[in-house]
Amino acid sequence: MRVVALISGGKDSCYNMMQCVAAGHQIVALANLRPAENTGQTDELDSYMYQTVGHHAIDLYADALDLPLYRGFIKGTSVNTGRVYTACQEDEVEDLYQLMKLVKDKEGVEGVSVGAILSDYQRIRVEDVCRRLNLQPLAYLWHWNQEILLKEMISSNIQAIIIKVAAFGLDPDKHLGKTLGEMEPILLELSEKYGVHVCGEGGEYETFTLDCPLFKKKIVVDSAEVVVHSADAFAPVAYLHFLKLHLENKAKSSGTFVVSSCSCEISCTDDDIFPSSAEYEPQKNVPIIWKTLKHNSLDFTKTFENSGKSLSGYQWFSGITAHFLPSKDKNAQDAAQEAFSSLRANLTSEGLKLKDIILVHLYMKSMKDFSVINSVYGTEFGLCPPARVCVETLLPDGVLFCIDCLAHKYDMATDDVVHDEKLVMHVQSISHWAPASIGPYSQSIKVGDILYCAGQIALVPCTMQLVSGGIQREAGVSLRHVERVLQAMSQKTALHHVITASCYVTDSKSIPIARSMWQKKLRECKKVEDSEMHNDETPVCGLLAVVVISHLPRDAAIEWHVVAVVDDPLQRKHFAMKMLSEGFQIECESVESSSASCASISVRLSLISPSTSHLDLDGPLQDLVAIFKQAVDKLSEDCSASPLSFRAFFKEDVFDAETLQKGLQEYLEKYLEEKTPALILVPVVDLPGKDVIHITCWLS
Repeated sequence: MRVVALISGGKDSCYNMMQCVAAGHQIVALANLRPAENTGQTDELDSYMYQTVGHHAIDLYADALDLPLYRGFIKGTSVNTGRVYTACQEDEVEDLYQLMKLVKDKEGVEGVSVGAILSDYQRIRVEDVCRRLNLQPLAYLWHWNQEILLKEMISSNIQAIIIKVAAFGLDPDKHLGKTLGEMEPILLELSEKYGVHVCGEGGEYETFTLDCPLFKKKIVVDSAEVVVHSADAFAPVAYLHFLKLHLENKAKSSGTFVVSSCSCEISCTDDDIFPSSAEYEPQKNVPIIWKTLKHNSLDFTKTFENSGKSLSGYQWFSGITAHFLPSKDKNAQDAAQEAFSSLRANLTSEGLKLKDIILVHLYMKSMKDFSVINSVYGTEFGLCPPARVCVETLLPDGVLFCIDCLAHKYDMATDDVVHDEKLVMHVQSISHWAPASIGPYSQSIKVGDILYCAGQIALVPCTMQLVSGGIQREAGVSLRHVERVLQAMSQKTALHHVITASCYVTDSKSIPIARSMWQKKLRECKKVEDSEMHNDETPVCGLLAVVVISHLPRDAAIEWHVVAVVDDPLQRKHFAMKMLSEGFQIECESVESSSASCASISVRLSLISPSTSHLDLDGPLQDLVAIFKQAVDKLSEDCSASPLSFRAFFKEDVFDAETLQKGLQEYLEKYLEEKTPALILVPVVDLPGKDVIHITCWLS
């Protein structure tokens, strides 16, 4: 990819360029914004977006790299400072837009190198500019561990000096002009003592790069003066103003350089802890002959059910279906648009809009239709789309896809409390962190203390290609993505904060591998927690459902989807019970968050005495809903959560969907009345062991 590098002169933009080159991209131009000459602030500008200290030396920096440099002036200010950026003519971000547009027109670039490590503010704005210009942001340092990153910059021969200090413990007289190598032990000590960001992400210091393996010549500082910006007794702010610099030729090098090997593809060497897929014996399907039920026939894809609204403003919508038969005159695009019209109408009737949706489950008849459906889907949602789970499963003929979704909106009329705002993570930059959100979905959305994540498959973040090496490797990589998204959304949040998890696999033999990987990762979480907290208690972890479906995006073998709560897993409440019902066993579990803001319930129906005699479905379905009602009633008095979704994964070759839906709907309404959740039927290829139905319920 032809890439323009956004440069400030500092270490981060320089090391990101090295990462771009290591990834096979070609840096063809540099771009930099400097203070407008009429501001009177010729050295440093008070900007949320740009490092301007040291900007006088940028021309020399470009000469050292022997690349064309495009420069612009920062005419705007920080006008639109919200979590979501929308174009505003007076904002300094628009100066970047104009500069990037010029470079794209002149150099034909396709990507932009960005040195962002932690700043969502900068990343969101650069991504907005790139989105408008159809450029791919490349932010390889995003969410990198800062101690490791600093070490790697030093070992990669980046010769950068400190040119600004602005933190407790950093002294202008001692530290300005020092190299990264000289400063590393001091920065590590300050991080340990006072929480200083080792890479200066909190604005503690700025750097200027004098040499790196990409430079054709090196920069030499002949003279500089210290300018004191603020003579604070505890944390003085001062910077170096370069007076004279020159370029020097470098000793001939081999022309190659080393950046640390990419950690995107992890290797799983713990073969011994994983059951061999050959050991898994899928259950032989005994044909079950059901007694005829007295319900009227009904097409389960034509119903539209939504839950009631919970006290905290949540509501679940289900049964939004795109009907499509290729022989008819409408095409797949028309069918998708009709389904979204239906969704909009139903949301409107409840006083909601598409922007209020935070999580979508998209079940498709065939992944071959994905691009058509995705193009329509993308036009429906704005800059902060909901998190999304997308799988192919055994939908009836004539159905293109089914959608169910969770929407959220506080009722301001009845509640004057100040609420947590909705936080959206929609990272579109390519990095080594986790897969970029290159489609119309967000990696995660946080409302209050709850994190709703998108489904994760095992894409290698820096290439966006599926990891090679089979199911075990995919299971580990995709679950690591889940962990990183959780941590980025809320520090110290890990897998044991998950309250409900669904794992979709494409082969029954993958079921034990998925379960083992889940347990292994939870054990690792517990080890970390124990070492930090010195306790022997066991956290109450989320309920896991593993189901076999026909196909996943990108031909992946496994996809994880989780909802997590920022609570204390040691203080959660857990409840379990089981019963027998006419040749079936019903097992029920529930987990309630320690904050009592939400809960999840799992109910499994398994066939324990298969017989060819006629089985009655009415009894087991009634018992299943009755035990579910008991679980809802067992929630603590503090927990005002209502059941919102009742997702029934069922073996498609065992049940008639219409009969199942009619029975479940009837008993849910009988037992839960106005608290009836949205019923979602998901036909699957297989379930673990002798399970024939696995129900997952979300309560909020």
